[in-house]
Amino acid sequence: MENQYGNSDIIEIFNQAAKKYNEGEEIEELNQIPIYSATIPLDTNKWLKIKDVVCVYIDMKNSTQLSAQNHDKSTAGIYQYFTDTAVRILDQFGASYIDVRGDGAFGLFDSDKIYHALASAVTFKTFCAFEIPKIIKVENLEITCHIGMDKKTVLVKKIGLRKSDGKTDKQNEVWAGKPVNMASKLSSLGDKNDLLISERIFNKFLQDKSEFVLQSCGCYSSEKNHHWQKIELNGDPKFDFTKAYKLASSGWCISHGKEFCEKIITLDK
Repeated sequence: MENQYGNSDIIEIFNQAAKKYNEGEEIEELNQIPIYSATIPLDTNKWLKIKDVVCVYIDMKNSTQLSAQNHDKSTAGIYQYFTDTAVRILDQFGASYIDVRGDGAFGLFDSDKIYHALASAVTFKTFCAFEIPKIIKVENLEITCHIGMDKKTVLVKKIGLRKSDGKTDKQNEVWAGKPVNMASKLSSLGDKNDLLISERIFNKFLQDKSEFVLQSCGCYSSEKNHHWQKIELNGDPKFDFTKAYKLASSGWCISHGKEFCEKIITLDK
């Protein structure tokens, strides 16, 4: 029988996909993100469900200014410097899963590591504000970041093809649910070196009442100030919450940053 796709193998792909869909999905609930990617399902219809996963999404701002065609070496170096540092900071603060996305990366933290996640985000924000300008000196080019942070339940499994005959893997983990999507969208709202968190992240901070999270140290003003600026999202349908919050400071304070970072991390118990 003829078909508009010109290849019977294509029809077989459609048929196999429909068969899998009609078999339905199986959900296994876990308390933590799997440590080993090999334990994340691939060939079956099984998904893993993990509650309150925290996502830190780091993106390079204005990366379209970089030209791989005309300035290949400097472009490659900037991508390496920015993204590799993001990955290493996320790992340093205990992200259970890290993925590189184009000109940035995101890290996923277990529900009991929300303050480690915050510390990683503030650390990278500080790196972009204070360290990058010392190293990257390209005329008319400013390398900055924008970061988003959210938490909620996720579903995960691998989708794609197993490696065969030594070929490159053609599979990846798919994280279905709000945190990665919302954190990415929050990052896109930010200006240079902005850190934006969701309303549900901020509510957790309010609940825990830590002065190291909610207030600045006061070094850059006459008194301690509220550390977060509220942003009304005005019913934006892209978000499933009504408010976001932006970190008011440029990052860790030179005098008190180390102390604040250590105190914040200890809030994860």
